[in-house]
Amino acid sequence: MSTSRIGAVALVVAASLGVAACGSSSSSSSSSASSSGSTSASSPTTNGSAKTLVGAGSTLVAPLVSQWQPDYQTKHGVAVTYGGIGSGGGIAQITARTVDFGASDAPLSPSQTTAAKGVVQIPWALAATVIAYHVSGVPNQLKLTGPVLSQIFLGKITSWNAPQIAALNPGVKLPSTKIVPVYRTDGSGDTYALTDYLSKISPQWKSQVGNSTQVHFPVGLGGKGNSGVGGVLSQTNGAIGYIAIAYVFANKFDYALVKNAAGMYPAPGVPSISAAAAALKSVPASNKVSIVDPSASAAGAYPISTFTYALVPMSSPKGSALKPFLQYAITDGQKFGAKLDFAPLPPKIVTADQGTIAKVS
Repeated sequence: MSTSRIGAVALVVAASLGVAACGSSSSSSSSSASSSGSTSASSPTTNGSAKTLVGAGSTLVAPLVSQWQPDYQTKHGVAVTYGGIGSGGGIAQITARTVDFGASDAPLSPSQTTAAKGVVQIPWALAATVIAYHVSGVPNQLKLTGPVLSQIFLGKITSWNAPQIAALNPGVKLPSTKIVPVYRTDGSGDTYALTDYLSKISPQWKSQVGNSTQVHFPVGLGGKGNSGVGGVLSQTNGAIGYIAIAYVFANKFDYALVKNAAGMYPAPGVPSISAAAAALKSVPASNKVSIVDPSASAAGAYPISTFTYALVPMSSPKGSALKPFLQYAITDGQKFGAKLDFAPLPPKIVTADQGTIAKVS
């Protein structure tokens, strides 16, 4: 990999952040999220109908939202501005009501639900967190397992030619290069997805580190946002990190194939993400769903697949504008997903979402 990827990753993020100028009309004001996570949800209305919606949060879903924005404004006359500031920022801003909607790849915890006071979560996109790496001389698509990944991020496996990695990749010449784990320093849904997966795979990980949008990684280097992790990966020989799937493919990072419960190594992509979602038996009333490490019956499932959520107040001054936008996102808006490696929402999720959207006022 070359260091030119740093700029490429940054451009992807910049595109998701520079949405305020996307189709704004003279009857609406624009808002954007800064790196400090500050946005303003104040926007004018005409005849009681909101002409702008302001959101912030997940960087994983940002590329998809950037496709929705011009299409939705053209069809519905409402400008949607969105800042990809990380899931933690999205949760904080919707809790403070400084945005009309938040977005997070992690469902709200019980304490966050209490603090957010009446915010509901709506699974509105389906993607994956991918294990990317940069090791000179090593080919793309190394095979790794959950237990090996947990030991890497715990700092127990420290070189790329370690026996645990070599055994999974016979015939691959692995160097003695030091492994450098790279993690998100901001509150991140990708961190949640990875730690959710590792907590199910590894009792040691669950007890020592746990599962959250922001955890204490025992070793490694940190980066803010997907662009920050991507920058560290590009500059560091031996690095391994986790990044949203769209960013990995857009910037041509090498990535690992992760063994699933069926003993297969499916490539991350729409078919394997859809297979993971298909294993979901039911949707709880909270809409909190985890599809990491699905059962062995889901032979083609990518094991670090994840839903990402819209976070919306049940009672909002923009309720009449939010409801059709959310309905668009989970139906017509899904058509933009495939080219960005977002899988379509399963029918049972769409049905549950529509029931939740109906309660918004």
